[in-house]
Amino acid sequence: MGIRPNSIEARDVAHVLHPYTNAIAHEKEGPLVISHGDGIYVVDNDGNRYIEGLGGLFCASLGFSEKRLVDAAIRQMQKLPFYHSFGGKSHETAVELAERLIALAPVPMSKVFFANSGSEANDTAIKIVWYYHNAIGKPAKKKIISRMRAYHGVTIAAASLTGLPNNHRSFDLPIDRILHTDCPHHYRYANPGETEEEFATRCAESLEQLILREGPDTVGAFFAEPLMASGGCVVPPPTYYEKIQAVLRKYDVLFIADEVICGFGRTGNMFGCETFGIKPDMISMAKQLSAAYQPISALMINEKLYRAIASESGTIGTFGHGFTYGGHPVATAVAVETLKIYEERDIVGHVRSIAPAFQAGMRELGNHPLIGEARGTGLIATLEVVRDKGTKEPFDPSLGVALYAGKRAQANGVITRALGDTVNLCPPLIITAAQIEDLLGRIKLSLDETLAWLKNSGLK
Repeated sequence: MGIRPNSIEARDVAHVLHPYTNAIAHEKEGPLVISHGDGIYVVDNDGNRYIEGLGGLFCASLGFSEKRLVDAAIRQMQKLPFYHSFGGKSHETAVELAERLIALAPVPMSKVFFANSGSEANDTAIKIVWYYHNAIGKPAKKKIISRMRAYHGVTIAAASLTGLPNNHRSFDLPIDRILHTDCPHHYRYANPGETEEEFATRCAESLEQLILREGPDTVGAFFAEPLMASGGCVVPPPTYYEKIQAVLRKYDVLFIADEVICGFGRTGNMFGCETFGIKPDMISMAKQLSAAYQPISALMINEKLYRAIASESGTIGTFGHGFTYGGHPVATAVAVETLKIYEERDIVGHVRSIAPAFQAGMRELGNHPLIGEARGTGLIATLEVVRDKGTKEPFDPSLGVALYAGKRAQANGVITRALGDTVNLCPPLIITAAQIEDLLGRIKLSLDETLAWLKNSGLK
C-alpha cells in the first residue's frame, strides 16, 4: 500500500532518525505508530491492538495505563517540576527514592547516584571504577571485563562493554581498557558432552586466565547482567556465579551487577542478584524502576566505594560527575510511586505465581521444528531459531528468519523483538494467566506461518 503522503508515517520518515533501525528499509516501510495503551496492550493509529510482548523495551512492568503513576507525575509537576542535585542541592522525592532503594538492596549498599538511562548508570559505574582505584593508590587497576553477547548500553563506554558486534561496527568501538570473556550460554558454547557445571567451571577458568594474562594489578572490575537479556536471554548455568565470584575475590576485582532489565521483579525476585546469588559492589538499574513512565536510572554503591570516593572528592574539591536531569523530581516521584505499587500489589508474588505457566508454555514452544532452545526465568524468555534441531545449525543470517517470525507475530497481534536468531518475550509483570495463554498461542501461530514460508520457499 505504501506510505500515505502527509501521514504521520510520512512525516516520521522525513524527520526522525530511529535507533536500532535499518534506515534504508525504514524509508520504504515507514514506522508502526502507536497511539495509546491499555494494560498490557498498545494500539496503533489504524486501530490495531497488540499484546506488548516485550513490555516496550523490557521496561513497561505495570503496562500502559497505570493512573497512579500519571497522577504522581502531575502532582510533582505542580509542586516542583524541576530541580537538580549539583552542589549539594536536593529535594524530597530523590531522598525518598534513595532510601527505598537502599532498603530494597539485595546486599548492603551505602549511596544512590541518579541518572537518566541504564547506559548512563553503567557509564557512571565505569568512571567510579577508575576514580576509586585512583583514590586508593592503584592507578594501573583500570581494565574492565565484560562478556561476549552482554548488553550494557550505548554510550561510548557502555557500548564498549556491550559484547554484540552491531554495537561496535562502524562506531570504532570498543575503546581501550574494555575486555570481553566467555558468554555463559551452555546450549551454544559448551563442548560436546560437557555438563552445565563443567561448562561453568571452564568459564570461570577462562576468566581467571584472562585476568592473569592482563595482569591482576591492571584489572579493576567485572560487569555482568544476572541474566543476559538482549544477548538472547542467556540464563547462567548452575554454579556459574559462585565460581566467577571466587575468581573476582581472588584478584580483588570489583563486581558491577547490571540490573537494568532484571531488577524489580522480572526474574521472580526483586533483583536478579537474589535469583542467581550475586553479591556485587555496585548495582545499576533503570527501566522497571519507574515502570518506564519516566526516564530514570540509578547506581547503588557500597560503603567501601563511597568512603574512597568521599575522600578523593575532599582532596580534589569535588566529585566532578553528574547529569542535569539526574534525580529529576518528576522521575523520582513516579519511581517512588512505582515501588509503592510493587509492594502493595505484591508484584513479585504475582510473577512467582504465573511464571511457571509462562516458562512451561515457552518450553512447549521449544518443541517446534524451528526452535532449538527455549530458555528463560520468571517473566522473561526467548526462543532460539535453528535450521537443524539436532546439530543446532542456525539459518543463514541473510534470510532473517527470526525477524520474519517477529513480523508474523506483529501481524498476529503481538509485538516482540527479534534479535539475531532469537525471538524474545518480556511481557508486563501485570499479565494474567489467560493473557499468557493468548500470547503463547499467537507466537505458535507465527512460528507455524514462518515454517510454512520457509517450506514454500524451499528453504527448509
